[in-house]
Amino acid sequence: MIEPEPDAAVTIFGDRIDLARAFTEALAEHGEERGLIGPLEVPRLWSRHILNCAVAAPLFSGRVGDVGSGAGLPGLVLAIARPDVEWVLIEPMERRVAWLEEQASNLGLDNVEVVRARAEDWAWGRSLDAVTARAVSALRTLIPLTAPLVREGGELVLLKGAGAANEITAAEKQIRRFTLSDVHVEVIGEGLLEEPTRVVRATVN
Repeated sequence: MIEPEPDAAVTIFGDRIDLARAFTEALAEHGEERGLIGPLEVPRLWSRHILNCAVAAPLFSGRVGDVGSGAGLPGLVLAIARPDVEWVLIEPMERRVAWLEEQASNLGLDNVEVVRARAEDWAWGRSLDAVTARAVSALRTLIPLTAPLVREGGELVLLKGAGAANEITAAEKQIRRFTLSDVHVEVIGEGLLEEPTRVVRATVN
């Protein structure tokens, strides 16, 4: 059983709430059978996944890549919440690409492009204004995958867990190598979500 929709959902999505509901229902119905989410995730889909992603929506602008988009967390959720932003969902696995394309079409998200590729095979150079990722890998591994996709002066906006600050410390070598600046953790959604979202932000120089 999917959990009841939290009150915060309407606050976060506004007039896009019906699209958020449709995506959440589709993920609850098909996510496990298609290998997108684990069996324990459906009962906490709204709070742990959908709203955890959506609350970060105000941080983005321009053309944004989501590396390892998978089930569309955060890419599809953010595309629902921010129709004014162009989203490029980067995913290597064919079955997940099929899901992303289906959902973008079913939801009428004309601000979504799905690219089947690994981040390290990205062929368009430093062309994105920002890159995000969620539940992909540790920051020290993620920086070399994401920073080369971002234009000078653009941003990494990476959704992380409670150990985000420790990940920054462990990634000092990669932060220097890719000349990142203003690397810090932001906590978003306090007082709105039961468990706020932690985001590692950094400027790519």
